[in-house]
Amino acid sequence: MQTRTWYIFIISILLIANSCKQQNQHPQTAKSCLEEAEVALNNDSIQQGETLLRKTILLSEEAEDWHTHYIAYQRLAESLSQSDPEEALRLMKKALAIYEQHPDDEHNHVILLDYAGTYSAQVTYITEGAYDEAVDFILRAYDIAKKKQMTDLMCQTLTSLANIAWAKEDYRQALDYAHLAESTATTDLLPGTLQVLARTYLSLNMLDSAETVYRQIEPGDDVHLAYIVQSNLAKIALRRMGATQVEDSVTDAFEQIEGFYYQALEQKDQYYQETLKQEAESQQLEYRSKLYGYTLLFFIITSFLVIMAIILVVRYRMRALRQEKQHLQQEAEYQKVQLHQANEVVAFLQNFILERTEVIKKLNQSSDSLITLKPHEWSEIERTLNAIDNNRFANIRKQHPDMQEDDIRLCILTRLGLSNRTIGNIYCITISAVQHRKLKLKKEVFGETNPDITLEQILKNK
Repeated sequence: MQTRTWYIFIISILLIANSCKQQNQHPQTAKSCLEEAEVALNNDSIQQGETLLRKTILLSEEAEDWHTHYIAYQRLAESLSQSDPEEALRLMKKALAIYEQHPDDEHNHVILLDYAGTYSAQVTYITEGAYDEAVDFILRAYDIAKKKQMTDLMCQTLTSLANIAWAKEDYRQALDYAHLAESTATTDLLPGTLQVLARTYLSLNMLDSAETVYRQIEPGDDVHLAYIVQSNLAKIALRRMGATQVEDSVTDAFEQIEGFYYQALEQKDQYYQETLKQEAESQQLEYRSKLYGYTLLFFIITSFLVIMAIILVVRYRMRALRQEKQHLQQEAEYQKVQLHQANEVVAFLQNFILERTEVIKKLNQSSDSLITLKPHEWSEIERTLNAIDNNRFANIRKQHPDMQEDDIRLCILTRLGLSNRTIGNIYCITISAVQHRKLKLKKEVFGETNPDITLEQILKNK
């Protein structure tokens, strides 16, 4: 009986070992490794993604999977383009050389040439060298795209040529390339093309054209693109006023905000790494639990020890999770404080702009005398507010097309925080009449009947 029990135990152990062996009989392929790398990069896990891409390069070279091989080099170059442009250029040239030895798709050929030109331009910009190599790469890409009638890649290469011309400070040539790119731009590529066009107009000090193009850009859910548009609209408003020092201050402020943005991405990468580590530890814990579960069938004492071990591990994990949760809460509070500081900087700059507008100075007169504003002064106030308030009054006009011009102007004066006395001096009416007009505007136009909600709060949420 005892011998039979031992036979059963040995067979069970062999079955478990065979099961574990079968689980490890599927080695990772280059394509699957590339897919994991792209998932990691899409989740902003840069370190994990780059590690997997380097592994993909080795696996694809061993398997002679040349398509995956040059794609992995391309993706790795993209990831390093901001932190190490010279290494990105070297990797992209390597990808291009592999493709030209094993060509498979002209579309990819154009993309590789365009990226190589872009990274070469980045290196040239840093080292203050000549852009000949960068232009040569992208012109080759454009010729192929034009020959094969690849409209999207024609737009992409023309945009790259416009960027290089802008970097060379040849703004007229940059403008020509940007116009050509715009004429061939698809819906997906149009925002990037319009950015180059608007930036070129701004470099040529063509402020009206630059503002028109920036207002054509629809950021959607792209927070970074919205930041670029709004910051440049603010710069245009300041440049019209001749406030060059304030423009420099705005640039510094937005650069600080952009730094917060990239810092948040780094923290997200760290959190993702910790999550992967936790998942790996959880999988290992689950595997051990299964192994202990099989052993429970034969050894009751061992099962007791396994249960105790699991309890200890779970308690340790719960404590670790609590500590990590506290750490994440602290980080969230820190980010909240940073965001609040950034909002205070932006609010200060908005008020700074308004206070130095001649019309605002006129409205802030302390006397009780009559204040008269001309039509062009009303237009100047509204344009300035739209530039710093994300088109607030343009949106109000669009949402309420039947609003009278006097109602629009009353909203503008309310947004500026003027007292009812000052507004009464403008309209030649009493303070109570001003209050009555605000109440009527709140109910009849905006449909708000709650007496605790003021017109100022309604306008702030528009």
